[in-house]
Amino acid sequence: MTDLLTPHGRTRRSLILTGAAAMTAWAGRAPALALRDVSGPTPFTLGVASGDPWADSVVLWTRLAPQPLALDGLGGMPSRTVQVRWELAADDRFARVLRRGTVAAQPADAHAVHVEVTGLAPGREYFYRFTAMGHQSRIGRTRTAPARGRQDDAARFGIVSCSRYETGYFTAYAHLAAERPDLVLHLGDYIYEYAGNPATPVARPFDQGEIITLADYRRRYAQYRLDPDLQTLHATAPFAVVWDDHEVDNNWAGDIPEDTQTRAQFLTRRAAAFTAHHEIMPLRRDAAPRGASSRLYRELAWGDLASLYMLDTRQFRDDQPCGDGNRVDCADRLSPGRTMLGATQEAWLRGRAAVSRARWDVLGQQVFFGDLQRPLPDGRLARPMDSWNGYAAARQRVQAMFTDRPRNFIVLTGDVHRHYAGSLPADGLPDRPLVGAEFVTTSVTSGGDGRDDPGPLDPILRANPHLRFTCDRRGYLLAEVTPRTWTTHFRVVPHVTRPGAPIETRQSFVVEAGAPGIAGSA
Repeated sequence: MTDLLTPHGRTRRSLILTGAAAMTAWAGRAPALALRDVSGPTPFTLGVASGDPWADSVVLWTRLAPQPLALDGLGGMPSRTVQVRWELAADDRFARVLRRGTVAAQPADAHAVHVEVTGLAPGREYFYRFTAMGHQSRIGRTRTAPARGRQDDAARFGIVSCSRYETGYFTAYAHLAAERPDLVLHLGDYIYEYAGNPATPVARPFDQGEIITLADYRRRYAQYRLDPDLQTLHATAPFAVVWDDHEVDNNWAGDIPEDTQTRAQFLTRRAAAFTAHHEIMPLRRDAAPRGASSRLYRELAWGDLASLYMLDTRQFRDDQPCGDGNRVDCADRLSPGRTMLGATQEAWLRGRAAVSRARWDVLGQQVFFGDLQRPLPDGRLARPMDSWNGYAAARQRVQAMFTDRPRNFIVLTGDVHRHYAGSLPADGLPDRPLVGAEFVTTSVTSGGDGRDDPGPLDPILRANPHLRFTCDRRGYLLAEVTPRTWTTHFRVVPHVTRPGAPIETRQSFVVEAGAPGIAGSA
């Protein structure tokens, strides 16, 4: 079924927006142009962004890069500190500027700036912009979270994952911007580390080897952030980001790489990847890496409506059991000592769950959480070891954190390049009571166009009776959340290998507060 969703049930004129047009829908005019060029090209080629909203604070971001794809990864900037002016206003014309200041963009940080604006009102929309080197950035829109004690507010969350540049256009990002979400959860694989090949018949070929060094990672992020649809989404709503594997290396686990890199080589690479990730994302200073380590897991409270626990399922996990891949039999996956989150993160999550009074407890994380069995050509069923299936005892421990009293437990997942909707039975066993629901977003582009042929999908649903839906198209999730219901809309586009695809809702599912699992379709 094709439709255009409306915020919180209100009707609006049907409108499909792409690229910069998505910004004009709320601004009523085109985004701000650069000021008169007095000192060369604009340094704001990578756009603006905001993120990690609290009730009284939000992070504003930009990075100065007049030559964003410069080989040294430094964006064509001089080796000196540059002062950047920032402003935050109550309106998009900046008639009521509420906060302003100046921040130093440093060469050591690739001239990225992170401004943590404090003293803001909860649950409010704001607008921001930057000025530097004689130029002004486009205008960004952001908002703060509702205050604690408020549960009557509704929320709209966009959920995205897996955007591989060369396999398609980021049309889904433009459509999500047109939805005007309150918050975008990016669940990982924001970039891919693989080598590009201009001779490969893909949508957007490029010429760069597999990324290893800090300069490599900076250039790859710049290449992605030059995309106008991704820039528009960042300028429309605040983000909460976590990484998965491809921000560093495919299927990495803790300090173990996928291939024959030594541990020392991999940790050097991981440090470079973590540095570039923090430079390009609207993250708070507490998330800044120290070498090859970074604390990315955190809680974002959306009033008392939802507690969003953004998890890191890569940095602290044990290696995948039984050599990774899909395994029919793997006793090691059941080992009680295996960990996905690591002892410190797991203890943190247990502590946050114990004191939560939110209406909805939500995990924002990377890999399939519920039990998933994949049919093999010979008829046998195999479980993917890179998912929580390879860490079964750790999954049970996390589930127990959110079943100690009546809860409304939601898991949001990326990684697998396919939409899924499913209920979560206790301990992953089909005959046990339901404890929550999992909604898995498909990729933005990874995997190419996909297809609608139900033939390969039906066996997956038959093998996994707790699953209600799967779809092999690209897109995103839009969650509409109230104190009474959590409604997830599975949004898809028919193609990504060429631009301009329309958007549709393929299916919607509802979870009712007080009734674990999926209640039905909307």
